[in-house]
Amino acid sequence: MRIAITGATGNVGTALLRRLADEPDIELIGIARRPPPPDAGHPYDRVRWHALDLGEPDNVPRLTDVLHGVDAVVHLAWQIQPSHRRALLRRTNLTGTRHLLHAIDGAGVTTLAYASSIGAYARGPKDRRVSESWPATGVGGSGDSTDKAAVEALLDGVEHDHPELRLIRMRQALVFQRDAGAQIRRYFIGRVLPVSWLRSGRLPVVPRNKRLRAQVVHADDLAEAYRLALRGNASGAFNIAAEPVLDGPVLAENLGGRAIPMPIFLLRMLAKAAWRLRLLPTEPGWIDLTAGVPLVDCSRAEQELGWRPRHDAREAVRDLFDGIAVGAGTGSTALRPEPRAMGQRLNRRPAPG
Repeated sequence: MRIAITGATGNVGTALLRRLADEPDIELIGIARRPPPPDAGHPYDRVRWHALDLGEPDNVPRLTDVLHGVDAVVHLAWQIQPSHRRALLRRTNLTGTRHLLHAIDGAGVTTLAYASSIGAYARGPKDRRVSESWPATGVGGSGDSTDKAAVEALLDGVEHDHPELRLIRMRQALVFQRDAGAQIRRYFIGRVLPVSWLRSGRLPVVPRNKRLRAQVVHADDLAEAYRLALRGNASGAFNIAAEPVLDGPVLAENLGGRAIPMPIFLLRMLAKAAWRLRLLPTEPGWIDLTAGVPLVDCSRAEQELGWRPRHDAREAVRDLFDGIAVGAGTGSTALRPEPRAMGQRLNRRPAPG
């Protein structure tokens, strides 16, 4: 089985390579703008790499050649930084996806697994769960959500025009793992949180609001969901998230802090100011997205894929926070560790309950 993975050096891509690298009947093809160096080690050394920028139109013929004879494509390539340059992000996220779809059609690939997001959903409830039938039209104010919804609409057309293509949409929650610690600090935290907080493994203050309830999944569990989908014959959309739902009190208890009531408008105002001052790398629309996106039900993934997460959401948060604190990373450029590690490993607190 030949599987090509775009964005294979990122957070999800690295976890998927780890999961598939030891399966002898799978041949892995990695597609990335910046492939890892030859000495990057496991699992990158198990992959045949191609340096390709999906957003470049001239690369479509070469991409088509790379995909000839491939059984399945996992499309993970997605750009969220630099958040001040929306045109550059859309070049990868939208134009790059269109180019990939042209190449898949030209190469005759029969299976596509796309890394969508629960962030593609329209605003929804925080007191109950929604299924995959909830509208995937995005949350206004979030550029990332808008782009995810645009790709979902694009795939609707592909599904209609090419019924022979098995199309899988993984609507995944926020994806956490220790090895992404340095990357997530660069992409999302920047200089907003003091280094001393990160070293301590604690967050003294966590905002609390009834709309700030979010779901996460450990990268290893998400990788298993992809493996099950690729090995099986299911198609369509699958919500992927772990329990419990995270909110201010749960995070405060898990990270040794205190949950402080805070209105959404104030959080957004602070985030917008920090973003404009280049203190916060993430666009303020992430506040709108977190407050707007509904909670999802993962029954379909459990019933049709046989998927159940091994890590609960609190474990995933602690694993990530451990990685942020020590500047953890891997041998790929995307997940490169901090130049100076801030420590070795935190003393982990047991999960509540």
